[in-house]
Amino acid sequence: MFKNRLSFLLFLCSIAAVFGQIKKDTITLSEITLKGSPIKNVLQNVATSVSVITTADINKSDGIILTPVFNKIPGVTMQQGALNTNRITIRGIGARSQFGTNKIKAYFDGIPLTSGEGETTIDDIDLAAIEKIEIIKGPNSTSFGSGLGGVIQLFSRETPLLESFGKSTVTFGSFGLLQQRLSAGYSDSKTNVFTSYTDLESDGFRANSSYNRKSFNLHGNQKISSKGDLSFVGTFTRLKAFIPSSINETDFKNNPEKAAATWAAAQGFESYDKYMLGLGYDHQFSEKWSIQTSVFSNFKDAYEPRPFDILDDNTSSVGFRSNVNYKDRLFSLPFELSFGTELLTEKYNYTLYRNLYQSQPGQGSIQGDEFSSIMQNRNYTNYFLQMEFWISEKLHLETGMALNTTKYSLEDVFENNSSDQKMPFTFGNVWSPRVGLSYQVSKGKNIFTSVSKGFSVPSVAETLTPEGQINTDLKPEIGWNYELGFKGNWLENKVYTEVTFYTTQIKNLLVARRTANDQFVGINAGSSSHSGLEFLVNYRLLERTQFQITPYFSGAVNDFKFKEFLDGNSDFSGNQLTGVPEKQFNFGVDLNTKKGFSVNTSFRTMSKIPLNDSNTKYSERYSLLDIKTTYVFTILKVLKTELNAGINNALDTKYAANILPNAVGFGSAAPRYFYPGNPVNYYGGFSVAYVF
Repeated sequence: MFKNRLSFLLFLCSIAAVFGQIKKDTITLSEITLKGSPIKNVLQNVATSVSVITTADINKSDGIILTPVFNKIPGVTMQQGALNTNRITIRGIGARSQFGTNKIKAYFDGIPLTSGEGETTIDDIDLAAIEKIEIIKGPNSTSFGSGLGGVIQLFSRETPLLESFGKSTVTFGSFGLLQQRLSAGYSDSKTNVFTSYTDLESDGFRANSSYNRKSFNLHGNQKISSKGDLSFVGTFTRLKAFIPSSINETDFKNNPEKAAATWAAAQGFESYDKYMLGLGYDHQFSEKWSIQTSVFSNFKDAYEPRPFDILDDNTSSVGFRSNVNYKDRLFSLPFELSFGTELLTEKYNYTLYRNLYQSQPGQGSIQGDEFSSIMQNRNYTNYFLQMEFWISEKLHLETGMALNTTKYSLEDVFENNSSDQKMPFTFGNVWSPRVGLSYQVSKGKNIFTSVSKGFSVPSVAETLTPEGQINTDLKPEIGWNYELGFKGNWLENKVYTEVTFYTTQIKNLLVARRTANDQFVGINAGSSSHSGLEFLVNYRLLERTQFQITPYFSGAVNDFKFKEFLDGNSDFSGNQLTGVPEKQFNFGVDLNTKKGFSVNTSFRTMSKIPLNDSNTKYSERYSLLDIKTTYVFTILKVLKTELNAGINNALDTKYAANILPNAVGFGSAAPRYFYPGNPVNYYGGFSVAYVF
């Protein structure tokens, strides 16, 4: 019944959309000012490949996860095995990560979402709290430290100027999906506040995959003088998410809703409380001098019963970031200089307990004796310098340099032996230079080129030998990136295009060699080459008084290979890089009307993905079609109301939404490579906002 009603609502909204009226959109993507860089510039002029995701882009999805939004970005691949299991890769960097995202830096309003050892989690941030996302692809930013793949910057939602509102939103859908949200905002000439509370729950498509997340967000900005602004951001997340884990090929084909047997028997899950707080101050001393400063703190208290043990851990960190900008003329040329630092110190403590779930079948995980307890300290320091020159009205030069120092230390608390304390280990100083040029060929059309160096340091776990000693011979991955690209508007700004050719050459390739269920040993095993073509076309095909139709097309063609890769007696040199597709294409059409109706369609294809380094096993190519329709109207002149309905995976494609690279089958068990994606699923919802 739910499926039939939702399909009927989609049909009605699609038909009604044709008869509405719409106001023409005159703002092109290229005119968007980028917020993330210490030196502000518009997208058109920056000498790098940057993708921008707006609130409108997020609203075209179901509003639950960012995966379909990120996968529209050429060069970005986000695999989502469950609501709490995902991996983001940019240009193939981080594709071989076992569980989660690394080698990519992420920030929320300038607060690092990346841990002190390089692991990034962004799915804790409620989508309602996000105003905009900027993705810098490749090591093209000298201002954000260790991120060989790039930087993802999220910015909090602001209340529209001189507006206040209260809003209630409900979304429901297949597999027990229910999202309830309350949000409110206030804005006047000096104050801007936005807050939201969201309760998201789902039974999940698979066994042992129920999910519940409660999140609270508060963002504020206060103008305290004509030259100074004070800002605040605070988030709280409470999560309990069961883990179905990956399954083998036989189960993937015949019984995809199944959970891994051991995880189902242990009723494995992860749960945590997580806080993030930040306080920032911006001051404009004069027309030439300004400063931006922030202090921030993160805390996470987690508990994760797993078949092989039970992990009880907590993380706490504090940090500081500041940059000073100077704007003037040098040799009669306009230029701007920014220099600053980012510091973070993080403590990570964990205790491992035996899981006795097998002793009492059907009871789930049962905590046994403690057998390990470790304290870790992680610290990094980034210093950065960025300069931009306008050599002429058409030629723009960007240059910069960064210096990073990362240190780890750990102590075995369980053994309680002070002589066993490990001394701090550092990877030394890592320098990262960059230079880029952007040239305006004609109005609205720029070509750009850049050369940059990036790096990523190993995690603490990867630095450890099987005996628990730090491998002092391990080196950070180093990569040189070369880009040539074009950004241009055509047909009186109706068409916007981007084309980028790039190659990134990585040495000291870091490989995680699996030694047990939850143990990996890092080794520097060679080098890899990441080359590719990325393109984007946005076309306002029809702009009429009644409606607007905007098709888009984007894609990436990749040539990611191991140049030299020796792992034990195996030589994988020349093989395709594990865990990332060679081709990824996205096509869609957006239809909007003035009377509030809209229809958004998205069709994306993913080519086959190598599952192991030897390239003897691949996932199958797949295509996904998503459709969403929305109707916005006003009740009693003050209640802004929205109805929406959508279908994800409308073609009911069977596909691997996430893969576990180089999965190993222990004993007689087959390797568990696959996280099955959801079959066709439906959702709908409504919101009511009182605006005053």
